[in-house]
Amino acid sequence: MNAGAEGVAIRARGLTRRFGKLVAVDHVDLDVPARRVYGFLGPNGSGKSTTIRMLCGLLTPSEGEIEVLGLKIPAQADELRSHIGYMTQKFSLFEDLGVRENLEFLAAIQGVPKTKTKRRVDELIEQYHFGDRQRQLAGTLSGGQKQRLALACAVLHEPQLLFLDEPTSAVDPESRRDFWEKLFELADAGTTLLVSTHLMDEAERCHRLAILDRGALVADGTPRELTAQLEGRTFTVETDDPRAAQRALAGVAGVLGVAQVGNILRVLTDADGATPDMDKALATTGHQAALTATPPNLEDVFVAATRRDAERAA
Repeated sequence: MNAGAEGVAIRARGLTRRFGKLVAVDHVDLDVPARRVYGFLGPNGSGKSTTIRMLCGLLTPSEGEIEVLGLKIPAQADELRSHIGYMTQKFSLFEDLGVRENLEFLAAIQGVPKTKTKRRVDELIEQYHFGDRQRQLAGTLSGGQKQRLALACAVLHEPQLLFLDEPTSAVDPESRRDFWEKLFELADAGTTLLVSTHLMDEAERCHRLAILDRGALVADGTPRELTAQLEGRTFTVETDDPRAAQRALAGVAGVLGVAQVGNILRVLTDADGATPDMDKALATTGHQAALTATPPNLEDVFVAATRRDAERAA
């Protein structure tokens, strides 16, 4: 299966999906590089899951063209199926079967040759740390353990491309860190991963990132490229009354967002900046306030991108 001469695993042009009058995905162009972790960042309802279902061949686009691993989708979706894995946010395996039984059953469904099944299942049990839990019923596993088992089942047939739809939404931070280590191991071994999330710290882990909002692609690039576009537009404010400072800054022209983070405020401005006006607004509070430039982060990128999209839609 060919990932493309340019090392692109997924290419979509004008990808659109309508449900009646609702435009869930609106003319999205994507280039997902092979052997990388590519992130989809966006709030619930932004079109992430609908886009993934179209890229998998599970949902037919209303408009647009899709090529995945060199195959035209949805026309060649049946041929694609054996080369991809899919993992959703909800644990969807067989809770009344043991860990090994789940893997063996999925191996049979996915057409893994019987001569390979035992070796492959043994590999995954060791790799995903189930050596002492092979017979434990899947329904009695912890959230993090269920997540690891679901990932092991998704890669059982060694897919070239893995889709993960908000896979860590229900697990603790330590389990999430372990899970992401597994994802990078898969990428190092040659697997392309497309991961949807609404969590900023997960988005920062991706090699490349797309931000979706209201079905539209509003930003695309590496985390470093995206944050570099906001240089000079992000500030922090230290004050003994952050709530008063927040109210004062919210009315300043050019201020796109003011968020309290602990005892400080984080401020995002438009491309023209608003530093003099912000200083004046802070002075009206009657409290000491220190305004300092600070490096942008992905949350700033998300706010800036979605605010531009909202202004275009208005």
